[in-house]
Amino acid sequence: MPNPISSNWPEYYLGVKDFMELAVTEEAELQLASFAIEQLFNDQFVLTSGADALKRRETMLGIKADPAIESFDFRRKRIVNRYSTKPPFTILYLQERLDYLVGAGKTLVTRDVAAHTLRVATALENSALFKEVEYTVRTILPANMIYEQQTSVYDQIGLQEHIVMRKFDRRTRLNTTWRLGAAAFANLEPEVVIK
Repeated sequence: MPNPISSNWPEYYLGVKDFMELAVTEEAELQLASFAIEQLFNDQFVLTSGADALKRRETMLGIKADPAIESFDFRRKRIVNRYSTKPPFTILYLQERLDYLVGAGKTLVTRDVAAHTLRVATALENSALFKEVEYTVRTILPANMIYEQQTSVYDQIGLQEHIVMRKFDRRTRLNTTWRLGAAAFANLEPEVVIK
């Protein structure tokens, strides 16, 4: 604390050992009270709230969070997202909400008016984030539209080419003495790698 409690006392208390010990104890208690008041003010806002306030808000919104997997930042974003999904909705609004959740340019919202279809293409690998995207879309989606999720995972595919050769000697020719079941149809030689 910037101003110790003993600075407010009369000078004749400053030399008494009991009062000095009392000052140390009270300053520790006042410091804890100051931190508690600061945390109370921080808990009033989602983006600065602590773990207990996040849990309280998630309970109020019916969110089952997994603190072992989900970060505080994601949990705060999810709460802000739930608070801000109020009608009226537009395609632009949905795109902005998804850009806020996932990141700009990582989702693409398209709509087919004739087929009454809304398509959301995303490239997500985080299951909690995927569930929140689905919740957001289902909350905003009009009742007369069908939701189609198009998940795309960006990956690279490598192509390698190999050429092998295997000689095949067929023994079943017309007008030969070959008999069914007495000899093999053909002989296969081992593969030989050409390239």
